Amino acid sequence: MSVIHVETGRHLYGGAVQVLYLAQGLEERGVKSVLMVPRGSEIAEVARDRWLRVEEFPFRGEADPAGLARMAWRFSRRDVEVVHLHSRRGADTLGGVAGAAVRAPVVLTRRVDNREVDWVVGAKYALYRRIVAISAAVRDVLIDQGVPEDKISLVHSAVDASKWLTPRSRAALDREFDLPPGEPAAAMVAQFVARKGHWVLVQALAILKCRGFTPSVVLFGRGPMRENVAALAESVGVRAQIRFAGFRDDLHEWLGAFDFLVHPALKEGLGVAALQAGAAGIPVAGGRAGGIPEIIEDGKTGILCAPGDAGALADAIARFARDPEATRAMGLRARKRIEAHFSVDAMVEGNLEVYREVVARRRRR
Repeated sequence: MSVIHVETGRHLYGGAVQVLYLAQGLEERGVKSVLMVPRGSEIAEVARDRWLRVEEFPFRGEADPAGLARMAWRFSRRDVEVVHLHSRRGADTLGGVAGAAVRAPVVLTRRVDNREVDWVVGAKYALYRRIVAISAAVRDVLIDQGVPEDKISLVHSAVDASKWLTPRSRAALDREFDLPPGEPAAAMVAQFVARKGHWVLVQALAILKCRGFTPSVVLFGRGPMRENVAALAESVGVRAQIRFAGFRDDLHEWLGAFDFLVHPALKEGLGVAALQAGAAGIPVAGGRAGGIPEIIEDGKTGILCAPGDAGALADAIARFARDPEATRAMGLRARKRIEAHFSVDAMVEGNLEVYREVVARRRRR
């Protein structure tokens, strides 16, 4: 079998990491995989380092007729049995149209839980043979908007837990990020975009400061709202508690040295950062949004809060910080849950089963 994967995101965010896991896992199972990505994207270099096949092409976004033509030409070649579209930024609609134009069997992975314009849904999702939802929450949104349930497969995103098992020491963490020694420290790993809820965390820190409690938080990630978050933190008097660490490709070396992860997302397909935290053995204080409750067992592997509820998030942070023994126990349970339910092998096999169904149906026609 041969599969061409289209990932049009330019940065190595959570979705792109899933594509790498999948392509590598398929190659290990004898399934030829080719990654079709925009020229100069971060995933291209990493994929080549892993000896994966990469084809770069000029791509200007969701309204790019040349990109559409390029995809249609590539999908029409004999070496393509399945086309798998992985991102929203042009890959989904343009890739679907290109596949339909040359009658290529197209699979779409849907990674976000936001609703789409109702009148678009019917025409758009008719372009795909199968849709892979990364969480039950994403699946339910699709069904609610009229996508046939029997066209959707649930395949959870995954994390390679073995990579996260040996973090640096706490002393090294304090030095690296200039943290007060011996004080509670949390991480947040997310793009600086509105749906990730950084403002909820900032408000929670302000509430805790009024109670005389000032934990430190390191924010990993990049995005257009970074300066907005910094300005808000300054305005409510908690800027000194926050470190901006940017994007780190060595995150796996540091995450497990924190006490816990904060993930106050307002919308979330599943939550790769929560998967990573569990793999690293630390619990999560997270918003009860999208697929996050599919990862976090409230009170067992983390604490769930209503999305946007800064007071509840403040209470969760205080609970973690004030009972280190219980927090560590939650982290250990979180690791066991991730290893049991969110493995890369399970994700690869789930997608491979979708491909087999698509190819079998095509051959019966």
